[in-house]
Amino acid sequence: MDLASRGSEAETVEQSSHSGAEQHSTKVLMLGALGVVYGDIGTSPIYAFREALHASPGIDTRAQVLGVLSLIVWALTIIVTIKYVAFVLRADNKGEGGTLSLMSLARTAYPKGARLILAIGLCGAALFFGDSIITPAISVLSAVEGLRVMTPTLDAYVVPITLVILAVLFSVQRFGTGKVAAVFGPVTALWFLAIGVAGLYHLMDDPSILLAINPYYAVAYLASTPTAAFVTVGAVFLAVTGAEALYVDLGHFGRKPIVLAWFSVVFPCLLLNYFGQGAFVLANGGRPTNPFFQMLPDWALMPMVGLATAATVIASQAVISGAFSLTRQAVQLSLLPRIEVQHTSEMQLGQIYMPRINLLIALGVMLLVVGFGSSSSLASAYGISVTGEMLMTTILLFVVMRKLWKWRLAVALPLTLLFGIIDSGFFLANIVKIFEGGWVSITVACLMGLIMWTWIRGTRYLFDKTRRNEIPLDFLAANLLKKKPHLVSGTAVFLTSDPLSAPTALMHSLKHYKVLHEQNVILSVVTAPQPVVPDSDRVKMETLNELFMRVTLTFGYMEQPNIPRALAICRKQGWKFDIMTTSFFLSRRSLKASPNSGMPVWQDRLFIGLARTAADATEYFQIPTGRVVEIGTQVAI
Repeated sequence: MDLASRGSEAETVEQSSHSGAEQHSTKVLMLGALGVVYGDIGTSPIYAFREALHASPGIDTRAQVLGVLSLIVWALTIIVTIKYVAFVLRADNKGEGGTLSLMSLARTAYPKGARLILAIGLCGAALFFGDSIITPAISVLSAVEGLRVMTPTLDAYVVPITLVILAVLFSVQRFGTGKVAAVFGPVTALWFLAIGVAGLYHLMDDPSILLAINPYYAVAYLASTPTAAFVTVGAVFLAVTGAEALYVDLGHFGRKPIVLAWFSVVFPCLLLNYFGQGAFVLANGGRPTNPFFQMLPDWALMPMVGLATAATVIASQAVISGAFSLTRQAVQLSLLPRIEVQHTSEMQLGQIYMPRINLLIALGVMLLVVGFGSSSSLASAYGISVTGEMLMTTILLFVVMRKLWKWRLAVALPLTLLFGIIDSGFFLANIVKIFEGGWVSITVACLMGLIMWTWIRGTRYLFDKTRRNEIPLDFLAANLLKKKPHLVSGTAVFLTSDPLSAPTALMHSLKHYKVLHEQNVILSVVTAPQPVVPDSDRVKMETLNELFMRVTLTFGYMEQPNIPRALAICRKQGWKFDIMTTSFFLSRRSLKASPNSGMPVWQDRLFIGLARTAADATEYFQIPTGRVVEIGTQVAI
């Protein structure tokens, strides 16, 4: 064999090995995606078809079942398969997804509409928080309700058992999801296999149920009883709740594994189960009240309740983790005050725990379980926040299509209208349930929206007010060089949000101590409109004179700022940074309400309250506590 042939053979083996490794990685990510991405939508068959039938007028059972099932099939096809899988997943921001990622992408592509895009992004984020307290409540409660099917005597224990499961779920959050995530995928894969087999088994009860694939039955059902069908549409939407998770968790798994998992496992198993439930209902004269559990044989009921509980806990975990990630993004984008973040994994950046957020969600979820008592009652509260969030995604996607992808209006507009009409229809169908429980998600969303709006408005007003009273940094640096005060050895780092003005801590230090360090660094931390910033773009240094230097550290909105680690990069750019001879000066503002504030009194007080709850800057920026000097100032706003 000649050398050329051997080389070609070696190259072929190497390519084959690389391809095999890539395929293995894709399979692992697919399995992980089943647990994290599809946990929520995968548990919808427990209650979606049941609630849609209960909301439907029972005149003609066959037309009713076929109509409802056809609506579910086409909702899954258009919203999940076409909208999210085919289009939304392509709108990644450096690999990351989610409402705030899409908002950052749209603002970058269309700066002129930055304010409007920010408002839409805020609405989407606020609505997600509304969803995050309802999903764990309805998911776990609906699974535990399977005990009622086994024996009515267990009815009184459904709510207490649900509360215990939820208490355990929220209490283990501080340990991180890394250890339990390994079983998420296999358990959810088993769940999808089980519901697929159960549906396939009962498909033979009435094979004519497959006619529901024809959209004619959906249209005919809507046309026959438009008023009652409108309410049914709100319940049908329960089948696609969790679709937003495909986009939120894009950064964790990538587009390919999410798409492959949907087409190879999730979509077929969901359809089989829904068709199986439909056939079972038709075969039993439309009488079943909980077809998902009632169509199971007695021997499979207890294992299925256990598996359903595990699957709903996993679905809840995905939403809780999503709330942590979204909160961190909001903090980094200056939409919320600093909140304590604990990293639960040395390997995975995205695995974080926020004690305050975890406690608030846990209290909200448990209050819902106790207050509503059943998944049927909670179903009325579910849907409004999710449909609203999907509508915000559609609007932002249109901006990305036109301004970033440069699609022609003739292509972007019809798609946006299709998705927008469907999203609006679902939203309107859910909004009518506002007095039956829908007020819960709306209240949470409005509260979060108010908090974010107040924080943005307050910080902007505070920045403008303090800047008017500050001295330009260049002017101060030039004067101090001409007439130097007493110099002490070492380096002083002054943190400020305005790198062009002299920091308050510096001015107070000069006023009270009348000394200056040999090296003075004016340090500002900014957040880039991208998830992660490479080290090559992390630091920007500018020497003002021999006494002063201006340094800007840039972090992505998915990163946790670490100032000492970032400053170590400065060594490569010539600054000999030594943490042991460096003092960090921080300004701690004590805010006081003022009648002359630019905001209403109630919003003024809310902003001051939020500022007081903000996490300590020393901990948030991971600065060694022994190297920090805090200087307090009072500011009237």
